[in-house]
Amino acid sequence: MMGSSRTYLPAAGHDWSLPLYDPIVKLLGGDAARRALLEQAALRPGQRVLDVGCGTGTLATLIKQLYPDVEVVGLDPDPKALARARRKAARAGVSIQFDQGFGDELPYPEAWFDCVFSSFMFHHLPPDEKGKTLRAIRRVVKPGGEFYMLDFEGREDGAHGFLARLLHSSDRMKDNSESRVLSVMRQAGFADPRKTGRRRMLLGGVAYYRAGRSWQSVSACSWEFSPRMERNDHRSRKSGGLGYPG
Repeated sequence: MMGSSRTYLPAAGHDWSLPLYDPIVKLLGGDAARRALLEQAALRPGQRVLDVGCGTGTLATLIKQLYPDVEVVGLDPDPKALARARRKAARAGVSIQFDQGFGDELPYPEAWFDCVFSSFMFHHLPPDEKGKTLRAIRRVVKPGGEFYMLDFEGREDGAHGFLARLLHSSDRMKDNSESRVLSVMRQAGFADPRKTGRRRMLLGGVAYYRAGRSWQSVSACSWEFSPRMERNDHRSRKSGGLGYPG
């Protein structure tokens, strides 16, 4: 069971607005922004990928639809969002493992994924949790693998838009500047972190980031973990003490 003392910020900011999240994000251009993120990765058959903070499963489902021979895992702390993600995957007829957990203690072995994605998740984290989450992500990326991130732009980079203001307080956005994001990525040990582009959604701007894991970093963060890693199609597995702080 997840630790009861930990909280998280729901995908839509509040539980009551979760049913509105997918329609609003799609209307304002979020689905197209996610597709553009995925196009940067050039996934190959047989690879294993993770969607951290998968929410209602839009990106994870898209990955599996476009790359049916890629193994897809989605993780999120919100059981209500995961229930929607499982239903979405079932409607699409795709097989995805959905796990319940927090991004700063990912329940997977070191160097487990070829690629990790994050879309509209990073701004959910308070400043003191951003570095922990990025270090956890780097640990599970294979040497030579990459991390791709999409999120709202911070105040320094321009107006972060109506959607961000609607769903989240401005305090959640002020730490999302390009300089801050790249700095935290470097501190987490990522190789060559960089901003790869930006995009205007209907009522706000988003930024794309990419970073890798070097071969030299593997032995430095060895971590023992031996969960049952078999595919859990459309089911959410609860991982003790894991989830996104809200």
